[in-house]
Amino acid sequence: MARDSGNSKRRPTMGEVARAAGVSPMSVSYTYSQPERVSAETAEKVRAAARQLGYPGPHPAARSLRRGRVGSLGVVLGERLSYAFDDPQAARFLAGVSDVCAAEGVGLTLVPVTGAASDAQRVAQAAVDGFVVWTTSDDDPILDAVTGTGLPAIIHAGPERPGLPAIGADDRAAAVAIGRVAFTAARRPVVLGFPLDRDRARQLLTGDRVGEIRYHVTRRRWEGFREAWGHAAVDLRLAACPVNHTAEGEAFAAELFRAADPPDAIAAMSDELALGALRAAASAGLRVPADVAVTGWDDSDAAAPAGLTTVAQSLRDQGADCARAALGQAPRTSCRDAWRVVARATTRP
Repeated sequence: MARDSGNSKRRPTMGEVARAAGVSPMSVSYTYSQPERVSAETAEKVRAAARQLGYPGPHPAARSLRRGRVGSLGVVLGERLSYAFDDPQAARFLAGVSDVCAAEGVGLTLVPVTGAASDAQRVAQAAVDGFVVWTTSDDDPILDAVTGTGLPAIIHAGPERPGLPAIGADDRAAAVAIGRVAFTAARRPVVLGFPLDRDRARQLLTGDRVGEIRYHVTRRRWEGFREAWGHAAVDLRLAACPVNHTAEGEAFAAELFRAADPPDAIAAMSDELALGALRAAASAGLRVPADVAVTGWDDSDAAAPAGLTTVAQSLRDQGADCARAALGQAPRTSCRDAWRVVARATTRP
């Protein structure tokens, strides 16, 4: 027979506290959960008995079950967990979510995604009251897992599906606007973009060879750039990067500059990729914008010091509105049209 090692101590029960205080178990429960329903004298008796017995109060999980809520909002990034800290725009978005959680007294739970089959189960078992989903691919299984929970959910930027509405800027319209600036006087333009699907292949394609794009944001921005170009699709190239990182933008742009038909305009889908392209241009001895114009997206903290022409939008506001929607509140801004082109020194007049 196993013996008590002496390292564990039995937790007193609510009934024992009630007997010690000379009140009903319901009075003990109200003291902790709804103190306005008991007198000050009763509450003091309960707390004195609890101190004497070493009773810490009802278990948080038990309180959550009784209330029908956990008190935490889940955020599913659709990326490795470190992405939340490595990507400046993801960090801004999460800051907006956390602003609302702090104001509402709600916790924030990051639900990690690894690309494995266990992702859907992890999402389904997350102890949260609702979900905010970072934009992902049309065929990501976590989307079915999120909607399958029946909990309130919102996705940032798309893809939209029944039970999972989207909040974000109009990526296509913004791409048309920034593309017209990027492609001014250009003959060999390149779009430095995000992955096309979850395989994340690094590839260079002419516009007439770009097939199905399963990432909603990549698709909408590419559509806008195509419209802005307005000429033959074969003359606009898409350089799809596997990750959104400055080093990747620099490496891919450097290859393009060494080729027989180097680009004279690069429209990047993020400031990180655009800043990498600027580094590659400097290393190649190219003048910006005389030899190559460069545009970015998001107006990050590094954009203005670099003189980068870009699309300005507030990922923090979008994160806040996503959190409000998931918590059943009305958004405070109209994110769809809350963007603008900021013209600086990296594009031609």
